[in-house]
Amino acid sequence: MKTILVIAGLDPSAGAGLLADARVAAEHGVRAVGVVTATTVQDTAGVRAANPLSPDEVEEALGVLLSDIEVDAVKIGMLGDVRTAEACARALAATRAPVVWDPVLRPSRGGVPLLRGDPAQAARALLHEARLVTPNLAEAEALTGLQVADEAAMRTAAAAIDAPAVLVKGGHLAGPRAVDVLRDGESFTRFDAPRLDAGPLHGTGCILSTAIACGLAAGQPLAEAVGCAKAYLDRKLAALLAPGRGARTLV
Repeated sequence: MKTILVIAGLDPSAGAGLLADARVAAEHGVRAVGVVTATTVQDTAGVRAANPLSPDEVEEALGVLLSDIEVDAVKIGMLGDVRTAEACARALAATRAPVVWDPVLRPSRGGVPLLRGDPAQAARALLHEARLVTPNLAEAEALTGLQVADEAAMRTAAAAIDAPAVLVKGGHLAGPRAVDVLRDGESFTRFDAPRLDAGPLHGTGCILSTAIACGLAAGQPLAEAVGCAKAYLDRKLAALLAPGRGARTLV
């Protein structure tokens, strides 16, 4: 069985973060191991507070884990603090497994920041370790300083982020089609699907990036892993769960 390492925050409602990522991995036949970067106070209605763990604690946990278990891919989600990004970069030097970084900055439900410090500083620390970065439009703007409001700008932002590959997610663009843009090296791949009017959702970015990491762990080429992950996400969007009174979730 393949193994992925999840580095993420703890969402008590389990719609995102480490708990959701572990379920996605299980549905892909992959074993998840994980290190928590932050605890949060949240329910399905929104995030009330975020409390990062000590970067030293995160680095120690990663070092101990990676000295014992060989992982086939890594997914990074919520970091909590830019110093944790630097700690993760140091620890991940111990593995050659492909790293997928979902640069979580702010929850879609509420204004509590999920990364303390300058996103560009986190990017400088992690981009040289990442095989793929998966920002949404707001995150792409934060990482590049560019305005990302259409597909052409998505391509420009993808080219401006200094990682081997970038998937800019266009789910927040207006229009009947949902378009994502993948840059892998110098080549671009466009993913286009009908937009689903599903209402407020929780955890889509976490679930997509973890599914991609599972594909990479299984040895899929990057574009294939992204395509399979998007198909998995579409299936989940067609069977949403309502575990509480707030936003629906996919797992």
